[in-house]
Amino acid sequence: MSIDDVMPDPNMLAGIKADIEAYEAARAKAAKGVRWRVPVFLGILVAVVIIVAMLLNSLANPFEQWSSAPHVFVYVAGFIAAIAAVYWATAPARQTQQDFRNRLFPTIFRFIEDFRYAQNQPPASFDRLPREMVGSFNRQYFDDVISGRYRGFPFELFEARLEQKVDKSERVAFKGVGLAFEAASPFPGVLIAGRKAGMVGGFFRNLFGGGSLEEIQSGVADLDNAYDFRTDNTGAAKPLIVGRLAQALRWLGETWPSGQALVALRGSDAFLLLPLDKDYFALPGISTPVSYEEHVKPMIADLVTLLETAALVRQVGGSS
Repeated sequence: MSIDDVMPDPNMLAGIKADIEAYEAARAKAAKGVRWRVPVFLGILVAVVIIVAMLLNSLANPFEQWSSAPHVFVYVAGFIAAIAAVYWATAPARQTQQDFRNRLFPTIFRFIEDFRYAQNQPPASFDRLPREMVGSFNRQYFDDVISGRYRGFPFELFEARLEQKVDKSERVAFKGVGLAFEAASPFPGVLIAGRKAGMVGGFFRNLFGGGSLEEIQSGVADLDNAYDFRTDNTGAAKPLIVGRLAQALRWLGETWPSGQALVALRGSDAFLLLPLDKDYFALPGISTPVSYEEHVKPMIADLVTLLETAALVRQVGGSS
């Protein structure tokens, strides 16, 4: 499908631009609110911290004026409260943007059948995602979740950040866009082209669930060096990792600029994880006017690109 095929027609474009004009009025009001709410909220908080610190001075040792342990506690609490105050002060602006996205997305993504959109919710497909794709993680965060049917196959797209946190150490296992979609032909088992794990990561992967999958080699040096191929059905997996899956991984390596794409097949499910640092469907900051050409039209092109990528990858397990 061409990107031009899904762009709004003149009547729909007029409606979108009318929605943008309405949003602009609300955006300007919200931006004005942020400009006074943030300094007022922070000013009140700073005044409270100073007053409390002065009261503590009357109780503290003369050599610990402004620097006693209770003072330090108040300063730390004030810093944490300042973060909360900024978040609270900017909440109306975030809600203004989210309301606009809730109206805009069903219109600009009308080419998706059974379109559904959610935010900050775990996607339904996430529980079926093979964890061996990215290794261990114990924290997960989600942003936009879009689902429906594209070119006849169901899909779920989600923005995710997966982290492994142990004590004070934190590692990002994955940050970017995930796609779960129906495979053209079911794979009889699980096949993963996942990220290579180091010695420690490999140990924990085997310890906490990765040991049920056998590691196999494609025989192609650059792919075997980049990917950890694992499966519970070697006979069915071997032809794919030297054929269609290898071709798909090479193509993804050439076309996806932001990092190593990961692929998995699990029965009738196919999964694609694409690393990305930016928010794929973000609007500009509340102080920046929205333009159809600069901000909205690229969203349509980006989503089509992702779904066309899924349409190609879903053929990996298909019969020749």
